[in-house]
Amino acid sequence: MPVKILSVDDSRTIRMIVKKAFSAYDCQIFEAENGVEGLALAAKEKPDLIILDITMPVMTGIEMLGKLKEDPQLQNIPVIMLTAESGKDNVMQIVKMGVKDYIVKPFKGEQLIDRATKIVDLQPGGRKAVSGVADSDAGRYLKTEDGIPVLKLPVKVSRNVAAQIETTIKSILVKAGSVPRLIVDLSQVSDFNMSAIQLIISIVNRCKKFKTALKLVGTEAHQSALQGFQETSTISIEATVDGAKAGF
Repeated sequence: MPVKILSVDDSRTIRMIVKKAFSAYDCQIFEAENGVEGLALAAKEKPDLIILDITMPVMTGIEMLGKLKEDPQLQNIPVIMLTAESGKDNVMQIVKMGVKDYIVKPFKGEQLIDRATKIVDLQPGGRKAVSGVADSDAGRYLKTEDGIPVLKLPVKVSRNVAAQIETTIKSILVKAGSVPRLIVDLSQVSDFNMSAIQLIISIVNRCKKFKTALKLVGTEAHQSALQGFQETSTISIEATVDGAKAGF
């Protein structure tokens, strides 16, 4: 099972540093922009570790930490605080509140991993997995139309994007127990590279595993490319999303 890491920071740059730091490990990264969103994600996902900034709008890291410690279901989640201040009073406050460790900004990813490995068991071979409510890179590709999840792939599917989308698909299939239908829209994909093809094959296999009916939307070029692979050789591609809906 991947280690769940929740990164809570109003700075997208810091969240990217955190994401990149854990990318070489088997981790699932969740992101939030403030304490309110972070607290909601913590309650939903029960992360193994929270990387929490102190200074944020809406709800600060100190306020979120206090609410975590008040909740019996969340109070034992280890927290590493990120602070721009190294003053004794500031550090003593968060230490007294029960943080496992703290890092003074600016910091390097290696420093974060060094602290995290003392708290959670990080295994190499990362999935570069990203999902969450507040700031999901993969979630923007997924929407629901007429009760059917529709995954619309971007123009180019990089290895990183493919890994993120695959994790998102796995997550909705597992958590839902059984998603009866899924549409994957390839129509925008102009660079139908191996990352895109491998992603489609992975989705096909997962849908078979969870007994989810799958429809693909794309062009004749997409159809031709997929026919060269055993897993997708018999799959027909619809011309439009509406056509795929009607085909279920």
